[in-house]
Order: sequence, then structure tokens, then C-alpha cells
Amino acid sequence: MAVAMGRPFVIQPCLSSSLCFLSKNINKSSFGAAETFLPAKPSSTRCTTVVVHAQQRPTWLPGLDPPPYLDGTLAGDFGFDPLGLGEDPQSLKWYVQAELVHARFAMAGVAGILFTDLLRVTGIRKLPVWYEAGAVKFEFASTRTLIVVQLLLMGFAETKRYMDFVSPGSQAKEGSFFGLESALEGLEPGYPGGPLLNPLGLARDIENAHVWKLKEIKNGRLAMVAMVGIFVQAAVTHAGPIDNLIEHLSNPWHRTIIQTLANSGS
Repeated sequence: MAVAMGRPFVIQPCLSSSLCFLSKNINKSSFGAAETFLPAKPSSTRCTTVVVHAQQRPTWLPGLDPPPYLDGTLAGDFGFDPLGLGEDPQSLKWYVQAELVHARFAMAGVAGILFTDLLRVTGIRKLPVWYEAGAVKFEFASTRTLIVVQLLLMGFAETKRYMDFVSPGSQAKEGSFFGLESALEGLEPGYPGGPLLNPLGLARDIENAHVWKLKEIKNGRLAMVAMVGIFVQAAVTHAGPIDNLIEHLSNPWHRTIIQTLANSGS
């Protein structure tokens, strides 16, 4: 039997003329003593041992038993998989990589939107609001040229990433990346590392870099939620995030998400 609170303790009736209740490792502040013996009526007894274990790992919902395939070894694993998408081990590996890539894109997207929106609002640069930036025509290249270049570059990067996922370490072999293999190192799938992508060397020992992996995936999940908020905000208010923030700060009690959604529906 498992519970999510309390410290481990053992109940053992003693094989003797009297029955004893023996508790170990119980909080003294709650029960007043480390060991308590309560006499009982003499009777013939049989030995029974009941072990209660405290929950050792945090879960997204306290007291919830995580699925057996989410054993806490993955970075950011809090047992959240209500749809059971990770039951298949191969699918779980792919979902881990997919979440990691989406998290990194979301972090880059949020940073880019906030930075350019701040430049626009302050008047430092004459820039379009972020959701209209894609319609801007550039003088140095046509839209068609930019699309082709982006498809080629992104296609190459994603193909290399997929090949490294299928065969870990294959993209770090000599001659597989125009002689730049040593600059990428190929620590493990999803973590290329090296001077180019890990210039500060924060996670050179990738197998023991659980803290850095946890920080990255937590910030990435927060960024994905932020991107959803920015999308909804733009669709409802037709303004950038900095504009919305300034409007809210100008009248915090009457310029909130509740009033904004109520006015948009009317």
C-alpha cells in the first residue's frame, strides 16, 4: 500500500503472550516518541508486517501514481500523460524530442516577439507588429527566394536531427557535417552541444546534466504556454504584447483579461 504523505513505518505484531504495536521512524512531534508499545489482550497471534512508503518523487497532481513507463528518469518527468501517448517506448522517445524542439522554438519565438515589440513601442526601430511581420517585403530578396532558402536550410537541419535520432551519434562521425563535427560533438539525440551550440560548456557531461535539462524543459514549457497566450491576445485585442501590458498597467483594475474577453464578445 502506498500513500503520498508521512514517513515510512512498519507495523509488526509480536509473537508472544501479549500483542505489541511497534512503530519505527515516526515523527516525534506528531506522536511524542520514536517507539510506542501498546499492550493488548493475551492471545495467539500471527506475525504481520505492513510497510507504508512515502512518495519519493513529485508529480503534477500530488498523491497521483504516475504511469509505470514514466519512472522519473526523463528530464521534467512529473508523470503527466493523461492520454497514454508514451506507453510505446519508441513513441515516447520521439515525443521527448518533439517536445524539446517545440520548447526551443517557443523560447526563441517569445524572446523575438517581446524584443521587437519593445523596439517598436519605444520608437527605437520602425518595425511592424509581430503578426504582420510576415507580410513585409524585403529589398535584399524576394519572398519566393526567402521561402526556398528557408526550406533548404530547415530541411537540412531537420533531416540531420532525424538521422541522429534514428542512429544516435551517426552525425558526429568525421565527414558527416562538412568537417564541423568536432564543433557539434553530438552529445546525445537532441543535445548536439559543442562550441557552436554550447559555447559556455554548461552541459559537457550530458549524462549528468539533469539539472540543466530540467531547467531547459521547464522554461520551454512556460514559453509554449506564453506563445498560446500571445496568439490569443493578438486575435482578441489586435495588438502586441507590450501594447497590452501598457494598457493593463494604465488601469489595472479595469483593463484585465476578464474585461477584454467580455468586450470582445459583445
